[in-house]
Amino acid sequence: MKNKNSRAYLIGGGIASLSVAVQLIKDGHINGEDIKIFDESEFVGGSLYAKDLSSSEGYVMRGVRMFEEETYTATFDLMSQIPSLNSPGKTLREEFVDFNEENESYSKSRLIRAGQVLDSRPLGLNLKDRFSMIKLLFRSEKSLEDKKISQYFTDSFFTSNFWYEFCTVFAFQPWHSLIEFRRYFIRFIQSFPNIDTLETIEISPYNQYEFFILPIIDWLKKQGVEFVLNTRITDLDFIDYKNKKAVSHIHCSCGGVEDKIVVNKYDYVFITLGSITANSSIGSMNQVPSINSEKKDASWALWEKIAQGRPEFGVPSVFNSHIDKSKWTSFTITFRDPLFFNLIEKYINRKVTSFGGLNLVDSNWFTSIVLSYNPYFLNQPKGVSLCWGYGLSSEKEGNFVKKKMSECTGEEILTELIHHLGFEKHLKKILDTSICIPYASPYITSQFLPRKITDRPSVVPSNSLNFAFLGQYSEVPNDVTFTMEYSIRSAQVAIHSFFKSDKKIPPIYKGMLNIKVLYEALKTISR
Repeated sequence: MKNKNSRAYLIGGGIASLSVAVQLIKDGHINGEDIKIFDESEFVGGSLYAKDLSSSEGYVMRGVRMFEEETYTATFDLMSQIPSLNSPGKTLREEFVDFNEENESYSKSRLIRAGQVLDSRPLGLNLKDRFSMIKLLFRSEKSLEDKKISQYFTDSFFTSNFWYEFCTVFAFQPWHSLIEFRRYFIRFIQSFPNIDTLETIEISPYNQYEFFILPIIDWLKKQGVEFVLNTRITDLDFIDYKNKKAVSHIHCSCGGVEDKIVVNKYDYVFITLGSITANSSIGSMNQVPSINSEKKDASWALWEKIAQGRPEFGVPSVFNSHIDKSKWTSFTITFRDPLFFNLIEKYINRKVTSFGGLNLVDSNWFTSIVLSYNPYFLNQPKGVSLCWGYGLSSEKEGNFVKKKMSECTGEEILTELIHHLGFEKHLKKILDTSICIPYASPYITSQFLPRKITDRPSVVPSNSLNFAFLGQYSEVPNDVTFTMEYSIRSAQVAIHSFFKSDKKIPPIYKGMLNIKVLYEALKTISR
C-alpha cells in the first residue's frame, strides 16, 4: 500500500510510537520528514519519562525496569539499531551488554520482615498450589477469561515466599487477571529457579529515559521526524471501503485551537491506546499527590471515543473504570548523604552496583524499594544517591505512620520506611539530608485487570486498511504487558503487518518447549 507519497501519523509519544517511527524508516522506507509524532504533553517518552526537578527538589522517575536478553528480544533488536549518545561508536545494545557484563545482579535480601532478612529460597507452596501452577501451564486463555488470580489459588498461596517474590517484581495483586499471571509464568519460566536472587536480571547503565528515549529522539530528529507536542488528538474519522475501515481525518486541539488533518489514501495512523501513567500527580516532602481522574488524558479519551459502536476496537472501560484496583503510590528518594546507603549494605551484604531490591513483607503498605547504582542520571552530582519504591497496598494504614500511603507526604513515606528498616535512631539526619517525592498513579496496573481476550484490540484489526493500535492495551498474543518489550513488539507487529518486510519479528522465547527449562521450573515449584 505504501507509495512515494505515504505519510505516517503517530498518536502518543511513548516508546511504542518511537519504535514505530524507527521501523517506518528502516523497514517501511518512509522518509523521516513524512512522519509526525503527536503528544498532549510537553515532552516525549511517555511512562519512561524521568527528570531532575531541580538541585533543591530532587529527582523523579516513574519506575525502574529490569530486562533479560533472552526474554526481551524485541527490545534488544531495537537497541541494536540506535547509536548511543553516551558511548560514541557503540549501539545501545553494545553499551547495555558491556555494562551488565561488569555489573551482574544478585540479590541476597529479597524479603525482609521485622528488620531481618528472610531465607527466600524456599518458596513455601502447599501441595495443592503446586499442582495448580502446573495445571495452569496447560490451560487455554479462553478458559481463564475474567478470572482473578485469587479465584484459582488457595489463601495460603498469597502468604508464600513465591507470591512475595513474584508480585514484588511484577506488581501483581490477588485480584489481577489469571490470564496475565499465566503469561508471566510462561514467559519467565527459564528464570523461575532464580526468582529468589534475580541473578538473571539485567538493567540499563542509567535511567531508561536518558538511556533509551533520548538517543531514539536524537536519531529520529536527525532523520527529519517532526514532534508535535502540547497537542491533544480528540477524535478520528473513519470511512468504509470494501468491508474495511480507514482513518480519513485526525481531529486535534492545540492551545485552544481546533484543527483537522486529512489522512490520504496511502497514509498510515498508529494509535497508542490508554496510558498506565495517565492523570498521575507529583507530591513533595510536605505535600500529598492528588488523584485526578475527572478529566481523562487524551490517550484514554480518544480510545473511548473511537471504540463506541466498534467492538473490534476493544473495551477501554474494562481497564480505566476500576481505579481502586489499579492505583498505587510510588516514590523517588534523593539522598545527599551516604548514611542511608551505608546502613542498607547490612542487608544486601555488598556495594550497590547493578541491582539492590528490598521487599518489606510485613509492611502494611507492602513496600518495595530498589536502590540505584551511581550515577543513575548523567548529571547526578557525586555524593548523591537515589532510591525508587512503591507500595502495592497504598490504601492501607501504615505500621508506624498511621495513615494510608496515598494520603502521605514524602516525609511521612520516608519516615515509615526508616522505621521498617530499623534505622529510626538515624531518622532526623536521614530526613534532613533527603528528598522523597511521592507519585500517585491511578491506572498503573490497569492492564492487569481481569479481562476477556477481545477487551484488548488486535494491533492491526482485521478490518483495518491504514491504522494500528499500539502499547500496553493492544493485544500481542503470548507476550507480557507492563513491559517495554510489549510496547516495542506491538510496534514491530504493526510495521510487519503493513509492509511485509524481509526482516522477521524477533521471536518470543518459549522456554516451555525446552525440556531442561521445564524440568528445572517444575523442580523449583517443590522447593
